[in-house]
Amino acid sequence: MIQDVNKPLRYELEGDSRFELNQFETTALWLTAADRDNGGRSGVRMVFRWLKGCVLAFVCLLWLTAAAPPDGKSTGGQTPFDQALAHWGAGYVYHLSGRFETAIEFFRKSIEIHPTARGHTFLGWSLSMLGRLEEAIAECKKAVPLDPDYGNPYNDIGLYLIELGRPDEAIPWLEKAMTAKRYCCYQYAHVNMGRILLDKGRLAEAQQAFERALGYDPAYPPALKGLDIIRRLEFEPL
Repeated sequence: MIQDVNKPLRYELEGDSRFELNQFETTALWLTAADRDNGGRSGVRMVFRWLKGCVLAFVCLLWLTAAAPPDGKSTGGQTPFDQALAHWGAGYVYHLSGRFETAIEFFRKSIEIHPTARGHTFLGWSLSMLGRLEEAIAECKKAVPLDPDYGNPYNDIGLYLIELGRPDEAIPWLEKAMTAKRYCCYQYAHVNMGRILLDKGRLAEAQQAFERALGYDPAYPPALKGLDIIRRLEFEPL
């Protein structure tokens, strides 16, 4: 899902006291400092990705307003899949505008018309933004059998489990995201794994995870920031 572009992660690496560097920074410092240190290049790229996503979703929204009867049946050449995609696009628009409850309604309607892995995953994303993480996990688990090759729900489950304080449960899900056949942003899974390893004090393995993330996106701010934290920790007394 957009942790594709756009899924905001809470990169708060709050480990035990041995690794405490101002609570490992706040979300804002994590993202903005790394982006600034990188000359803002990754930030510009993310903005363009976000705009592309908005255009796609807006097209879907126009498509929805042009047709999509309330009973979800095909009319005028529109198949149920077409209608589901249009509802998904509308949900995406509302999600990006911060109207998560409305986004949830559209994602649910999309799933009702034609269940897809993307529909369930993005529904989970909107639910997570309202703090409903267990429900978000449940939706992502519904996505997996619909499209086992789609990497987003694996990473998202891992992320939600991290946020729930259950990192050990997150590991196998992140590993599945890393090996998924189709995933736009493998760097997300590697960074999330790096967060877990860093929290456990396994610095060498965390470093490798962040470096693998940079193999997919050399300017990815969280991975750069993770490596910067490790470099500083190596000079701190344990």
